Amino acid sequence: MKRWNVWIWPLALFLVLVVFLGVGLTLNPREVPSPLINKPAPPFELPQLHAQDKTFSQKDMVGKVWLLNVWASWCASCRDEHPVLVDLAKSGKVPIYGLNYKDRRPDGIAWLNRFGDPYVLSAYDVQGRIGIDYGVYGVPETYVIDKQGVIRFKQIGPVTPQVLNEKILPLIAQLNG
Repeated sequence: MKRWNVWIWPLALFLVLVVFLGVGLTLNPREVPSPLINKPAPPFELPQLHAQDKTFSQKDMVGKVWLLNVWASWCASCRDEHPVLVDLAKSGKVPIYGLNYKDRRPDGIAWLNRFGDPYVLSAYDVQGRIGIDYGVYGVPETYVIDKQGVIRFKQIGPVTPQVLNEKILPLIAQLNG
């Protein structure tokens, strides 16, 4: 009887861990809730990518609904989402601002020249400090920020036409309404 008691607790603990692992493997990592949703966007002031003598701050956007897209020239997924952003920029539905993340300035500028520049402007975050403040897991990431400067949505990974049409554009319409 004592032999049975010695094995039952480790076996039960093992089974509980297997269940938690199984549940965790079914979750979508792109749906990780951000603690910044419905909180003020973290403050920043960064040089602009194309004009290093000029700065850009989230304070410049108070009173506007806008997108902040974190991107880099070395990011393969950024290239996948880029045509979606270029089309969105052409539509004029929302201003898109870029945050060039941990990149070399000449590489970022060359990348935009080659693939098109959907951004009103891009801020240049060479050290990634602002990315840390925004909880960037990796590029690309996109934030919808409302007129009061509050983050209302975070897209981890590329913006796809489906995400744009089902989540981002309806939210922008609601925030502008």
